Amino acid sequence: MREKSWKYIVTFQTTTAAMAFESLCLQKKIPGRLIPVPKELSSGCGLAWCVPFEEADIVDELIKNEKPQYDKAGKVWH
Repeated sequence: MREKSWKYIVTFQTTTAAMAFESLCLQKKIPGRLIPVPKELSSGCGLAWCVPFEEADIVDELIKNEKPQYDKAGKVWH
């Protein structure tokens, strides 16, 4: 069983936005992966981008500079 730890989660209203964010992250070599939205959160499409919390600054910088579509971003115990 996987040990829980703090993660940084970005949620999306649409699957298209989630997949575009994944593509952007892969292009920019940003770590992370798409996961089902954790049960503690809610999201329009049910997908979220997840990275270790230590990588949150990289994702925040990407959001600030590239302005992709997303719903919310924040820390979660997952």
